[in-house]
Amino acid sequence: MPRTTASAARKKTPVARRAAVRRPAASATPSARASAAPQSGPVSRGKYVYCIIESGEPLQFGPVGIGADSADVYTVHYRNLAAVVSDAPLEVLDSTRENVLAHERVNETVMHEHTVIPMSFGTIFKTREDIVELLRSAAGAFGDVLNKMQNKLEFGLKILWDKDQAIREVESEDEDISRLKNEISSQKGPTYFARMQYGRLIDSALQSRSERYVADILNELREVSVASRINKPIGDKMIMNAAFLISRDHEARFDAKVKSIASRFDKLTFKYTGPWPPYNFVNIRLKLERA
Repeated sequence: MPRTTASAARKKTPVARRAAVRRPAASATPSARASAAPQSGPVSRGKYVYCIIESGEPLQFGPVGIGADSADVYTVHYRNLAAVVSDAPLEVLDSTRENVLAHERVNETVMHEHTVIPMSFGTIFKTREDIVELLRSAAGAFGDVLNKMQNKLEFGLKILWDKDQAIREVESEDEDISRLKNEISSQKGPTYFARMQYGRLIDSALQSRSERYVADILNELREVSVASRINKPIGDKMIMNAAFLISRDHEARFDAKVKSIASRFDKLTFKYTGPWPPYNFVNIRLKLERA
């Protein structure tokens, strides 16, 4: 069986995944975010925005929001659009583990019943009226994205390999590399240039091998996904860092495909997470004039 942290059973790892994928691809990043200078008196209260959904009726999601006391989460509306919010101090919010998990928890709660446009962590507005203006001014963009993301979920897949094992395999399979390694080990005197050539050949062979792995896996997964996004791998052990957009009714099919691939690529480690809101597939830049 493959060495895998989450292939047979998906496992959510919000903090690690946020650090690796989500911040570089903020889903909705309003430039009209509230900024708060240090205050000597009581801290003013604002509205923390988690996501945007389609709903014409006021909704309550319970005490699941950011804050030591888990703030009540509710909606602020403009026509059929709603921002999912909670009251919060009007100040820069630290990206502590607790705060990040609370942000994720709200979005995951909401996405059980709604298609969501996730807002980037730390989005705070001063007043309810500011949020209504956000919804009004970007209603067309929000509506278009909600239509495109209707009943779709995001899944993450990171693939790692044992680089030392891959090098040993390349050395045994590639005649030029094997011969050069033997020459270096038996050679008397300086071996600098031979080692440089050996290093270049190893790097080229490893890149070709990892690219073949990734191409084969992506080709299979793209058959059962709506879209995919390839992010930069992290560290020298990761060869693929990808996100996939999946129709909600094809989730089981995608699960089965990932498990099937993992069972065949038993030299690789699969880290499979989700479902998530479509962080990697929504990118709305909003600019509002604020008083």
